[in-house]
Amino acid sequence: MSEELALNDDQIGETAAEATPRQPWLAASAKAAWREIRGIFWLVLAVLAFHSFVAKPFYIPSESMLPGLQVGDQLVVSKYPYGWSFISLTIPNPVAIWKDVVLKQPQESWGVQLPFTKGRLFGRLPERGDVVIVTPPGRNQDYIKRVIGLPGDTIEVRDGVVLINNVAVKRGPVHNLLVPIDANTTCNDVPDGRRTVNGKPYCQLPLVRETLPNGRSYETVDLGYSDGDFYGPKKIPADHVFLMGDNRDRSADSRVSLAAQGLGGPVPWEYVGGRAEFITFSKNGSATWNPLTWRGGLRGGRAGTSLHPARDQ
Repeated sequence: MSEELALNDDQIGETAAEATPRQPWLAASAKAAWREIRGIFWLVLAVLAFHSFVAKPFYIPSESMLPGLQVGDQLVVSKYPYGWSFISLTIPNPVAIWKDVVLKQPQESWGVQLPFTKGRLFGRLPERGDVVIVTPPGRNQDYIKRVIGLPGDTIEVRDGVVLINNVAVKRGPVHNLLVPIDANTTCNDVPDGRRTVNGKPYCQLPLVRETLPNGRSYETVDLGYSDGDFYGPKKIPADHVFLMGDNRDRSADSRVSLAAQGLGGPVPWEYVGGRAEFITFSKNGSATWNPLTWRGGLRGGRAGTSLHPARDQ
């Protein structure tokens, strides 16, 4: 018995090797997992590059651009029309995402903002009437407004009427628009605006059509007096733009100070992040996590709506 158990070192090594079967599937699984990780990495990088240099989605969170844009509209913003600046890059901030989604601590942005750098790569000024996204200096949150004034212009607002270089912007007669009330369109900021038509609730918006000197026109909401009805005159410096919301009495724009959550006057063009192109879809606020509610949570007739202003012939 002892002779059978007495094995030399070589025999022990051979026996151990035979007792431990080789598992090539481990190496194959590791390689497959690494390929998946690399694939996900390059996919994320491609998406971020597309968002930074080509286009990105944007969600409307406020009523400052009524009537053209409603809360719940999802739209496409192109990045390239004005060239690229420090504000163009999309860099996710995992800490901000974690705080917002998991800890329920609202964050200004899910992205990291780079330090200010003067100038734009292949830069071109917006055209009057363009709807753009802009980040207020010192903030990390996108606003959406309309370009009203360009470098060298003198802007004034007098009793609600916009003057460019001491010439009043052409205004049409006041007319009304009925907008269906839903969870995202509440009509709370429109005095005496609620109407009922065929048993359904609507918000009646008083509209005035403006036409800029270049012939581009769009509808604005005129709710009456607000602090923004008087501004300036203010000359726009070089490489700056003057921006206003279409819902004139409910918009924190270039007429409003940074301390009051506005844009603080004319904005350096480096802070303009892109041009709004069209609406992809619109949510009325009734949908939940239940997929059965998603179809009923969409507003009809808004998908594909262009956000470029009409041009008078």
